Amino acid sequence: MQRSPCHPVTRSQAGNELPLTCTSRHTAPNPMLNVKLAGLGWYLPKRIVTSAELERDYGLESGWVERVSGIRERRRATDETTVGMAAAAARRALAAAAMTPDDIDLIIAASGTQQAIPCTAAFVQHELGAPDGGSACLDLNATCLSFLFALQTAAHLVAAGSYRAALIVSSENVARSLNPHEPTSAVLFGDAAAAAVVVRTPVGEASTVIWAQFATHSSGAELTMIRGGGTLHHPNDPATTPEMNLFTMNGAGVYKQAVRLLGPFLDRFFTQVGWQRAEVDAVVPHQASGHGVALLSSRYGFRPAQVVTNLAERGNCVAASIPLALAEAVAAGRITRGSRVLLMGTGAGLTLGAIGLIF
Repeated sequence: MQRSPCHPVTRSQAGNELPLTCTSRHTAPNPMLNVKLAGLGWYLPKRIVTSAELERDYGLESGWVERVSGIRERRRATDETTVGMAAAAARRALAAAAMTPDDIDLIIAASGTQQAIPCTAAFVQHELGAPDGGSACLDLNATCLSFLFALQTAAHLVAAGSYRAALIVSSENVARSLNPHEPTSAVLFGDAAAAAVVVRTPVGEASTVIWAQFATHSSGAELTMIRGGGTLHHPNDPATTPEMNLFTMNGAGVYKQAVRLLGPFLDRFFTQVGWQRAEVDAVVPHQASGHGVALLSSRYGFRPAQVVTNLAERGNCVAASIPLALAEAVAAGRITRGSRVLLMGTGAGLTLGAIGLIF
């Protein structure tokens, strides 16, 4: 049998060898992308809402929210806007990258939108004071996995030379969409924004996007929904009720489907990327719920020390969840240059996603 060609190795923070690319007739080519996250930033609304406060509002048993969800508190926007939070996170990311808005030629807003038209990214360009016409702007919305899809997109475009530097912003202002008649989901969510600057990796540095993998199982599409706001239930249609504009989720259904699908999905991911689970320096999951994060250690083969979580203090911040946890872990020194990092999660659709990178 002919041996498949493998490219040279690099090393993780722990000194383990990393096979960067390995191809054969039986696996798809691994398009390693020489890009880096040059800077990360985040913004948290000023208002802290405790689980005890929500228990009083929703008539829930004292201690129930933290016991069931693992969340003690979360932030909720008051006078902050989606664009304002995005711009605040972006400024912090640009400062970390030692760059200015003038250096950015692609802006992707990867989260819920501030309004239907134009794209939120255009407002972010304006809010940042970036040069008029100096960057292309677009929105990308895949709910909780928006940041991962945007990172995959930006990585390919920057690696190909289509753009010099991309700014990804994920800003979630979800409180108005939460359903007070569905407290089991309403207590999960918090507001936040996070941002990342993506550039080509300078010569001599190891930062790389190794592999990105996504899969949507539309059999779960109706498990998580906001029915209103689009063309099917248009805001101007008198048949569109206020309840259609509120978030609804079959949490038990999402959990059961995700648990069943995520194991084989991760097996395929690790086969493609050429890593062992024990070799990952940090797993940064979507902070969906306490039970969801705990599964990574109890069922999917990761040590608790590998898993980054900020769920107890931040809640589920939808698309901002993964980049916020990543940014805070980097700021705390938990993740450093050369760390082998897995970003992963699930989103409405039902979609599974994972990206492996050398930070």
